[in-house]
Amino acid sequence: MTHINLNVAPVADPRPHLNHKAGLIERIIFISLIVAGLLFAGFNLVNDIIDSGDITIAWLPYILLGIALLIALGFEFVNGFHDTANAVATVIYTHSLPANIAVLWSGFFNFLGVLFSSGTVAFGIISLLPAELVLQVGSNAGFAMVFALLIAAILWNLGTWLLGLPASSSHTLIGSIIGVGVANALMHGRDGLSGIDWAQATKIGYSLLFSPIIGFSCAAFLLLALRVFVKTPDLYQEPKGNKPPSFWIRALLILTCTGVSFAHGSNDGQKGMGLIMLILVGTVPTAYALNRTMSVDRITQFIAISHVTEESLAKKITINTSVNPSVILTDYLRTKDFQPEVLSSLADMVGDIDKQVKQYGSFANVPAAAVANVRNDMYLTSEAIGLLEKNKTINLDIETHANLKVFKKDIDDATKFIPLWVKVIVAIALGLGTMVGWKRIVVTVGEKIGKAHLTYAQGASAELVAMVTIGAADIFGLPVSTTHVLSSGVAGTMIANKSGLHWKTIRGLGMAWILTLPVAMLLSGSLYWIFANVF
Repeated sequence: MTHINLNVAPVADPRPHLNHKAGLIERIIFISLIVAGLLFAGFNLVNDIIDSGDITIAWLPYILLGIALLIALGFEFVNGFHDTANAVATVIYTHSLPANIAVLWSGFFNFLGVLFSSGTVAFGIISLLPAELVLQVGSNAGFAMVFALLIAAILWNLGTWLLGLPASSSHTLIGSIIGVGVANALMHGRDGLSGIDWAQATKIGYSLLFSPIIGFSCAAFLLLALRVFVKTPDLYQEPKGNKPPSFWIRALLILTCTGVSFAHGSNDGQKGMGLIMLILVGTVPTAYALNRTMSVDRITQFIAISHVTEESLAKKITINTSVNPSVILTDYLRTKDFQPEVLSSLADMVGDIDKQVKQYGSFANVPAAAVANVRNDMYLTSEAIGLLEKNKTINLDIETHANLKVFKKDIDDATKFIPLWVKVIVAIALGLGTMVGWKRIVVTVGEKIGKAHLTYAQGASAELVAMVTIGAADIFGLPVSTTHVLSSGVAGTMIANKSGLHWKTIRGLGMAWILTLPVAMLLSGSLYWIFANVF
């Protein structure tokens, strides 16, 4: 007779508990942070406007400014719960941290990442936009552009989140920008391909294309290398019930989660900052178009280098033109077709900037009526110099190249800056977004990519590769997708571990990756056409 042992303990479910609900105190703190952030931003914005004297009687510009800022912050909030879930999935599924603690931890380091970001990615994103729209960002077309690309990005992010698909917010935003550029060109009777800086778009496209490949291959290689050099059996096993790993494994996983969260904040937070600065420059240019805090010494240096740069360019001029230099430089940026008159126009523009800065003595003294023109001249000059430096066929001597490089840095410092309050409010939006709606994406990354439960080594490998990849992209000013890097890293470790993949999920991720760009382009282009006609 067979005896059945009824006292055998059931096998503990290794899946984490994800159903923690926020208590009253947590809700109060959450709402208080939102209110405090908005009050802080509003206080600084009003102060900056009053200090600059850029006050108008009409209320419509301020209403549009407020709506645009809220939409931009909404994009960062959605970005937080859409993308940052990837950073916490591994620590949650290896039981290194409880879900609610992991989310708070990640949100805090996202906040710090935004605060300490360089700003390079922010203005790299803006450079994708057509120069003509950037120059008239405070106009009806400018507001239509901002609203269209932000709303399109939010709609696609929310749609993929509802389906639990880890789509890329970076991918979405870039698709939205391209859609606006193409639509703007078509609406003005030009070839749609002329509406975007395709050299910059290609550079960013390569970073988005290769980052998941790097995530997949490097995470798989790192896991295999760990197996060779680290002979700790527990590291390569899935969690036993809800028991946390040993101290050093847990510390490693928390460290990598921290690094990914910080890197995500530093990289993704800049996208919102760049768009907010674009909105501020267009709506209240006297306060934000020029860096009013630049010291007298920097202004003196600026005047000296602009004079030297003008003289260097004058030696290279082979043809003079009576056409407005801003028209020639704008056409050059749009067509990328270098003509001899570009150098003469650039020399004229540098000379005009030199005279205006010398006349006013500092950027804070530039009259409200002249601020937008001075800033636009600087923006056009900077972008034209950047395009010249990429063109290896233009015969410029070493001295001229060096002068142009220094002058470009000076005018970028004068126009491409981010006030502290903008960083703080974006950091709050991204950090708080991390704490809302993360469960859908966490479950996909933790359970639905591989057929086996995530091991400690797999989690550490995927997170470490994501942290290094995103950090390196931030240094080079390239926007990459945390979602693509980490989810592909998890898939790579599953292949290396011979665990197998859920191909239904992989197909869904692939479809999201393929569809994000065209759908975002179509959404933003359509919205831009509607808004441009409505405004």
